[in-house]
Amino acid sequence: MNIRSLIAYLKHHRDFALLATASLLLLVALLRPTVNMQRDIYSYMLVVDITQSMNVEDMQLDGKPATRIAYTRRLLRDTVANMPCGTRVSIALFAGASAALLYSPVEVCQNYDVLQDTIAHLEWRQAWSGNSRLRQGAQAIAHLVRTMREPAEVVFLTDGEEAPRLHAFNTLDLAGFQGGKGWLVVGIGGDKGTPIPKLDENNKVLGYWSAESMRMQPGIAQISQENVGARNDEVAASDNDRVYSKLDEEYLKKYTTEIGSAYVRGDNLAKVQSAMDKLKPARHDVAPVEINRVLAGLAGLLLLAAYLGQHPLQLLRRLLHRRTASR
Repeated sequence: MNIRSLIAYLKHHRDFALLATASLLLLVALLRPTVNMQRDIYSYMLVVDITQSMNVEDMQLDGKPATRIAYTRRLLRDTVANMPCGTRVSIALFAGASAALLYSPVEVCQNYDVLQDTIAHLEWRQAWSGNSRLRQGAQAIAHLVRTMREPAEVVFLTDGEEAPRLHAFNTLDLAGFQGGKGWLVVGIGGDKGTPIPKLDENNKVLGYWSAESMRMQPGIAQISQENVGARNDEVAASDNDRVYSKLDEEYLKKYTTEIGSAYVRGDNLAKVQSAMDKLKPARHDVAPVEINRVLAGLAGLLLLAAYLGQHPLQLLRRLLHRRTASR
């Protein structure tokens, strides 16, 4: 069969040709093919606050109450899922006054399952300290970035909770801090104060942290590092004794100004992704770009053409013919 005969056959069997082509495109799309293109390559270090205030249940997932850490896991899951191939991602944990890097940046598509598995298991029991000292944490995160083999933009997800509460003796001056340029701080949490649950090793609620347990005497925090994770383990004896936590946006905006970073509230995936896109790319290079969505879209258009291309005209002709015959 020559080309002319093939074209004539396809014209005569238009619907079959469109459906066959659409099916072929869908099969190819399932293989997630890529093409190499010049584009900006982003490298992120996702730093997750895993301190106990992230167990506060003041967020929403699928219309149901959710803890801040559960919401953060969903936010990161969807963020990584939407990253184009070539993007590099590392994950770090923040607790106490330090941060720990789980692994250096890896390519998102080749290591997709590993990244999603890491995100799915983020929780407070991984923390090595009971306190949350964001100002010292900024220095620790900056140190991590300097030790990595490649540049990465920091995305720090936190509720802004400082524990112990800041006062004149334990507030670290960040006026000369220069490591936060190009970082993005993502605020997680609600506007209404909610008590912080105290959980056992099986994640069962024992009670709620008391205001006394979250407080340290002036001068202790900055003198002895032995007190970094120390807290009074007693729970609140009454509702009035509970310590209430909320997203401290005012403090986080001040914090980001001091360290020279950007801030975005993490209550919307699109806002977070838009803010991340504004960060400086690691480099401009050739990288694979997935075209499965393009192929699937073309298949959809061919299906519409097969079912809507001729049939509406045929239906219209039949209706007009019936009206003419009835007259």
